[in-house]
Parts: sequence; C-alpha cells; structure tokens
Amino acid sequence: MKSKVRTFIAVEVDEGVRSRASKLIKQLRQSGADVTWVAPENMHLTIKFLGDVDYRDVYHVCRAVEECVATVEPFTVEIRGVGAFPSLERPRVIWLGVDLGAAEMEALNERVESALSAIGFPREGRKFHAHLTLGRVRKSGRAVEHLVAMLREYQDVEFGPTTVDQLVIFSSELLPTGPVYEPMGHAELRG
Repeated sequence: MKSKVRTFIAVEVDEGVRSRASKLIKQLRQSGADVTWVAPENMHLTIKFLGDVDYRDVYHVCRAVEECVATVEPFTVEIRGVGAFPSLERPRVIWLGVDLGAAEMEALNERVESALSAIGFPREGRKFHAHLTLGRVRKSGRAVEHLVAMLREYQDVEFGPTTVDQLVIFSSELLPTGPVYEPMGHAELRG
C-alpha cells in the first residue's frame, strides 16, 4: 500500500462554467495543436497544490483547511477570458481567468497557505493567480501558432459565475488515461 497521496485543495466550478469551457475546448481542438486537454469533470480552481502528502497527515490538512475558512463568507467569482502561462505568445498552460472575485481568491489562498505552513507545509514560491486550467501544450509548431490566434479571440469572453462556498481537499492519481481526482475532505465557508 502507498504511504503518500498526491494532494491539492480546490474550488469546484459550477456546471455552466464546465459546459462553456468544454465547448471552447472542442473548438480549440480544431487548431491541431498537441495539447492535453482537461476533462470537464476535472475542471477546478486550485487554491494550493501540496504534492505527495503522507496518508497520516491528510486528516491534519483537512482540519487546518476547515478551521481557516470557517469564518470566511461565501462569495462568487466570474470566470472570464483566456490566457496562458508563461504567456499567450508561448503557451504551455492554457487557462480561463478569474475576473470578479480574484481578490477574494487571493485572500483565500493566503489563509490556506498560512494554515498549512503552520503545520509544516512549505509556502508556494510563486504569486497566486486564480485560474481554471484548460490544457497543457506538449509541443510547439505551426499548429500552436493557429491555437494562439484562436485563443486571442476569447480573451474577453465570459464563461459564467461560480459560487465559492467550500473548498475540497482532493487526492490525484495520475493514470495513463489521465488524472483521477477523489475528494478526501470538504471545508465550508460559513462566514
């Protein structure tokens, strides 16, 4: 039996956002670019990626997250616009951005970072940027140039609202068919 579990903390997105994002992916596939696209059921807004966590520590992670968000009021985020890391010109990760509610997402991330650093998990070195990953580009080439042109058309498109009323602590198992995410705990924002 494995002693560690790949773990992350995220906000599940509303079905309307998943549906619109899936339609966009269907259109972007036509570019022919070599991209690993995210399955609709796996779409989420990551708050913190922990990596491999000892099974014995999962309970402590869940408790720390529950406690740090219990006094936070639920809020709504607006999913809007397409972007890419490191840049739209050289996409490696294609994502949908968070417009309305981005500051609240940053504050939520900071609460989680603080709570988890207090129990021994390192803080993320990069600045937090709330986003919904659509896909990861595997190779560059002419098809990617076509993909970039398509992405530019969606820089201002709204994909809808998502209510942030709980965080989910997920396990992530990487399989040849793609990742499988399973909830290990929930932390409600009760205000």
